[in-house]
Amino acid sequence: MTLGKLYSEGASFLSDALKEDAKTDARLLLEHVFSIDRNYLYLHPEACCDEDKADRFMELIKKRASHIPVQHLTNKADFMGLEFYVDGNVLIPRADTECVVEEAMLVISDGMKVLDMCTGSGCILISLMKYKNDIEGVAADISGDALLVAEKNAKLHGCDINFVKSDLFGSLGDERFDAIISNPPYIRSEDIEGLMEEVRDHDPFIALDGHADGLYFYREIGREALKHLPAGGKLILEIGYDQAGPVSEILKDAGYKSIRVKKDLAGNDRVILCERGL
Repeated sequence: MTLGKLYSEGASFLSDALKEDAKTDARLLLEHVFSIDRNYLYLHPEACCDEDKADRFMELIKKRASHIPVQHLTNKADFMGLEFYVDGNVLIPRADTECVVEEAMLVISDGMKVLDMCTGSGCILISLMKYKNDIEGVAADISGDALLVAEKNAKLHGCDINFVKSDLFGSLGDERFDAIISNPPYIRSEDIEGLMEEVRDHDPFIALDGHADGLYFYREIGREALKHLPAGGKLILEIGYDQAGPVSEILKDAGYKSIRVKKDLAGNDRVILCERGL
């Protein structure tokens, strides 16, 4: 079996099962199993395959066909040009969230103390720390398993972060921050069942569920963050595509100022930035 033929076999199998992204997913799994990059596949399609690795590749293809995300099969996810370890304990970092980091970089200065609330894999804070200088990072999450993933990623990227197991701000005492950034759960509870299988069945439910109206965590974070920000301190939030209006109202009612909404590359509302008032 040659590398090119094995790739074609895997892509064909996935095409029947998934319809979309079959070629890309087959390539990613092939690269993972054989420890190669895409250039090697294109330049050496006639290379002979190790039989054990070929069997392992087809095992992963079959798992992917059952809607297990590629990132869970490889334990790798790309985000902001960096590679992160992921598993079923955290949300898979997605391109939509990159604009949260990009917007945060415009308002967070070198040397600031930053809290990443609901940190998950840690991808937001770690990316920010890699592209800014001397950020003092604190990451909080209610899930101890998620924090273990985030700690692994911090070590992978050489970031010194203080990790805190906390139900929102409950374990943070009176600690203050120059900026707070968060991608909280924001899917309406009744909408979760209708999500694609890769998300519904494999992302942690606790990281998706924004309660009945999807706005629970914005109300909680908006209110509690006031105690942890100085006047002018920054609050940066990822939002759902249809949540800009209600989240802006929540923040306005809580006393924040300079509320701005930013869109992602698909043109959907994705980020809200604001400042604590006096």
